[in-house]
Amino acid sequence: MSNTPNRATNPAGKPKKKDVALDLTTARQMLPLVKSIVSDIINSRQTLSRLTPEQERLDRHRRDLVWQERQRRYQVRDEIAVVEQVLQTAEGELAGLGVSLIDEDAGEVDFPTKINGRPAAYTWRFGDAVVAHWHYQGEEQLRPIPTDGGDQNMTAASPVRYRGNP
Repeated sequence: MSNTPNRATNPAGKPKKKDVALDLTTARQMLPLVKSIVSDIINSRQTLSRLTPEQERLDRHRRDLVWQERQRRYQVRDEIAVVEQVLQTAEGELAGLGVSLIDEDAGEVDFPTKINGRPAAYTWRFGDAVVAHWHYQGEEQLRPIPTDGGDQNMTAASPVRYRGNP
């Protein structure tokens, strides 16, 4: 007997990623937490988009800066580092929940599931009150979730919009 673990199924020694399949009730129960995390991501992105041009300007003129501007340059660099850490943590939290951030700007999130035996996802966009749409994996077409909330036979629903369009 060898003390080495059997890695025939996973030669890289990395843990296998579990295929998460959430039901609609679980996705809706997770929504308050997901809303908070996505809010952090959107706020962090907005802060970065505000600070980055300032940092670029200060870096371009770094040799000509007076002391206050030099101080601001270091302050902006530190603020960006903090915001990037917050962003990385928030994205890690979503990944840890098994949820995918599809559109960072719109705050669109997919909750993986299976519908009629096919990989699919419930979709929620920041600002929406509830998880109200779904799509099959690889499709851009978003379909409404029936008002009875059932997961079954949702293929009969007609598409209402495509991803990226409000």
